[in-house]
Amino acid sequence: MYRLALKMLFGDHAKYLMLISGITFSTLLMAQGASLFSGIMAWTFATLQNSRAEIWVADPKVEQVNDTKPLRDTDVNRVRSAPSVAWASPLYSGTIQARLPDGSFKLIQLIGIDATTFVGAPQVLLKGRLEDLLLPNTVIIDELGVERLSEGRERPIDVGDRFEINDREARVVGICRASRSFFGGPYVYTTYDRAVQYSPAQRKMLSFILAAPQPGRSASEVAREIERETGLRAFTESEFRWSTMWWYVKNTGIPINVGVLVLLGFIVGTVISGQTFYSFVHENTRNLGALKAMGASAGTLCLMLILQAFAVGFIGYGVGMGAVAFLGENMLRLGKVPFLLLWQIPVIVGAAVFVICTLSALLGIIRVARLEAAIVFRG
Repeated sequence: MYRLALKMLFGDHAKYLMLISGITFSTLLMAQGASLFSGIMAWTFATLQNSRAEIWVADPKVEQVNDTKPLRDTDVNRVRSAPSVAWASPLYSGTIQARLPDGSFKLIQLIGIDATTFVGAPQVLLKGRLEDLLLPNTVIIDELGVERLSEGRERPIDVGDRFEINDREARVVGICRASRSFFGGPYVYTTYDRAVQYSPAQRKMLSFILAAPQPGRSASEVAREIERETGLRAFTESEFRWSTMWWYVKNTGIPINVGVLVLLGFIVGTVISGQTFYSFVHENTRNLGALKAMGASAGTLCLMLILQAFAVGFIGYGVGMGAVAFLGENMLRLGKVPFLLLWQIPVIVGAAVFVICTLSALLGIIRVARLEAAIVFRG
């Protein structure tokens, strides 16, 4: 019986392809939308990924990593004085313009790290040495910086080349790999003191304080201790990541736009699959009636419809997720489109496809439940 059900499904090529197309398109819309949303959210906390630290200390009013309110330089010593803090280092983070040889300007994300400990430095260096930042007027740029800062040059910018930041020379001594910033500017690393010189002068320049707990103490416990001792706000890396993401969820239209795309995918899949599967059952009413007349129970016929619906769902889901993975790989190669296919996305999309298949099968089951075997003998 169940083999016959699959033969009936695959034999109707037009309906079969329409069902597969509906599930595939629905899967593609839902998974692609969710992956784009995940990629955008990953861009929002790129600074956390590029400058790793267990504890981030900021002004009490700061809610996310891209919204900095400067601290006093003396706050570093206040954090260091907390009993459970192993070490604390200053970090500058700010957006500023870089001037290229042809006179044009490019927005960059300037990061100033502690010159003694190099805490907050890029994790992966492709060229150069981190210690060369101790030399005068030196910076390390990321791969996006190579692309953006090469305009007006005969060849891509490389170690030894120069550009200007705030009318000051910046000599490239290294190229690193870094996660892309939400604002689209490349990351440029230098020492904290030099970052302060590059940036427009203001009374307070310290953006964050990076710290670590003493051995045996958790980052969360020490963060709460820092808040009690200093009155500043302290986050663990995970807390700061979630705080940043929720800030963008609550204060931007990104979730609504992506949510509409995902919802549209679910509706399209439900409507196309449900309507097509109902039409398929309707056209095979006589065949199903004949099976019932030969002794097949209503339960067996319903199981046949469920097998058909979920066979289509399984194939369409596989094709759709394959298309998403292919598109995502090419997007990552371009490096200009946010895309992050988390393992949760295929699971959630798979559950949505299961619901679509269940609803489609339910429409057929309702018709089969009302089916009379005598329909075979009607003209």
